[in-house]
Amino acid sequence: MTEIGVRAVRAYLRSRGPAPASLIDRYVSGFCLLMAIVILGQPLAGVFAGLAEPVDPDRMGAGVALLALALCGFLAGARAAGPVLLTAPDASWLLLSPLSRRHLLARPVRTLGLVVLAAGLLFGVGLLAVLGAPDHLVWRVLAALVLGVAATVGGTALAVLGQTSRPAPLGQAARQPGQLGQTTRPWQLGQVQAWQLWLTGVMAALLVLAAVAVTGRLRTVLTAVAHAPLAAPAAAVAGAVVAAALPAWHAWRSLDRIHARTLLAASTRAGHVANATAALDPGTLTWIAEDNHWRARRLTSRRWPALPAPLALAWQDWRRLARRPGRLALIAGTAALPAILAQAGAPMAVPAIAVLMGGLAVAATATSGSRRDADNPALARLIGTPFRATLAARAVLPAVLSGVWATAALLLSSPVGTVWLFGPLLGPALTAGALRMARREPVDHTMPVIETPGGALPTGPLKWAATGPDLALAGSLPALVALTSPGVPPAPCLAAQAVWGAAVLAAYVRRTRSR
Repeated sequence: MTEIGVRAVRAYLRSRGPAPASLIDRYVSGFCLLMAIVILGQPLAGVFAGLAEPVDPDRMGAGVALLALALCGFLAGARAAGPVLLTAPDASWLLLSPLSRRHLLARPVRTLGLVVLAAGLLFGVGLLAVLGAPDHLVWRVLAALVLGVAATVGGTALAVLGQTSRPAPLGQAARQPGQLGQTTRPWQLGQVQAWQLWLTGVMAALLVLAAVAVTGRLRTVLTAVAHAPLAAPAAAVAGAVVAAALPAWHAWRSLDRIHARTLLAASTRAGHVANATAALDPGTLTWIAEDNHWRARRLTSRRWPALPAPLALAWQDWRRLARRPGRLALIAGTAALPAILAQAGAPMAVPAIAVLMGGLAVAATATSGSRRDADNPALARLIGTPFRATLAARAVLPAVLSGVWATAALLLSSPVGTVWLFGPLLGPALTAGALRMARREPVDHTMPVIETPGGALPTGPLKWAATGPDLALAGSLPALVALTSPGVPPAPCLAAQAVWGAAVLAAYVRRTRSR
């Protein structure tokens, strides 16, 4: 069907749905937008005026590394989200209809464009904050904003093209170039995963750029770029616009080739995210991601080693971790984040908090078995092993993993001295927090709401978010004091952290009860 058919269908649906926005509604929305611009205009002008000050060349590398990592994370999130997806009604009733696929996806693509535009403007501001604007402030601000938008548009277009090149639905053979009279182009590796590889290559290049920038080898280049004449940013803007427009145009033309199964899967994920967000239960999202990952894989069976009963139960967490080498590589790469924050000039407390929260997140990736035991306590009781012994056995892997990660992060942040010795000692405290996170109840929305000058504060989500990090922070107090206070001697803090961290983990295992 043509675009007229899509418009007719949508007009019919609107006539049976809620009333459209009236003129008063549009006036109120426009007035609120105008007031927001007036209120935020002066602070934003002050921020941009402050960018005219010279930037320390020693911090440029760390800033570029943070921007590269942020852009890589944005592209990874776009690929995981879809990025093109439909609402539940459109996916249920209109996706498999004879309507034109491209015109059907026009509205989601416009929404995606607004998100990409906002993200690009943020990246542009970040780029300007890293490089500064020694002269021609207005033109350099415009150039940075256009470069940021071009980067997000081009990367998202590659993600859309990767969505069009995913395998065909089950029961249909994927047609590849070279079959049935088709010709293979030299720059394509096959329609099934070609654009996925392009996007993966871009993300790998961003990671390499971050690694090189944080070493300080790009200091001379970044200084030259920051003080380049105005013609250089203009040429870079022109090249970036062309480089982003080509994949964006190709992505728009390839919308009608996105498989229905791919769109349904993306829409289902978006529905789960929306439901979890509306219910303020983020724990549901991790279960969805975990189940979707293992459901699509065929695993081989191997004999387990002869271990005592509690360790045999905990062995599944080790096997689960070993079967995901990509996650291990990502965990290893994130160990450099506290060092990048320190090099970027962040206050001393920021890298220390990054070490603690990063170690807690790493420990939480190895607590799937504890979460299963908490969600299905009847099955855990049927196994017949003591509950506390099983919990202690399951604490070994997160303690080792978080301890190794914290040690690497501290070595990269402070290569001189004995600060890295806090890494292994942080493992027990971080493990206690991760196990507490794994066994926490869903968000209790019946808890009271506290009225504050900034607005209403629901205590249910706040209590849920603090459950786990509170125990990890309490168990890491000696290390936190040593990391944030340079004048404190490290030896007493090391001894205190060794005793206190082990005591916190032992107390948690001893006092926790099976549900």
